[in-house]
Amino acid sequence: MATLVRHRRLATDSWRLLEDAAAALPAAGGVIVPLAAFRARRDELLARAAPVGVQLAANEGPEALAADLGRLALVAVHFPKFADGRGFSTARLLRERHGYAGEIRAVGDVLVDQLLFLERCGFDSFALRDDQDPAAALAAFAALGDAYQGTVAEPRPLFRRRLGARA
Repeated sequence: MATLVRHRRLATDSWRLLEDAAAALPAAGGVIVPLAAFRARRDELLARAAPVGVQLAANEGPEALAADLGRLALVAVHFPKFADGRGFSTARLLRERHGYAGEIRAVGDVLVDQLLFLERCGFDSFALRDDQDPAAALAAFAALGDAYQGTVAEPRPLFRRRLGARA
């Protein structure tokens, strides 16, 4: 089971990934389904009393969920390999273009080295690969000081923040 980091803290994962599109839905608890399963079972999933999440593959954009984002508690973005950066863009699009305020989770080949940068793009939870050290994951958020560029959490670049402090 992968280590989950949520809002810079170790957390217990209460979500269940339902990889088989035809599998029975659990009676209770949050469920994450791949985009294809969500499309096939949309009405059934959204009618549940429990929270619903959708997992996007690296080649699937958030536009596919735009109409339903307000009803989804979580969007998981899959990283098939460490060097695949498409998920960074997906998170920014979810936050900035689509105004998604729910949880965005990085899953797949997620390494400690990426956490701070993933967070700056809009991710707030991370399912670490099994070989990643949880203590190193928490320390990664403090590895760099103030960012020069704007981020999803703080869109003003450093020079704007400094000018605002003097005004």
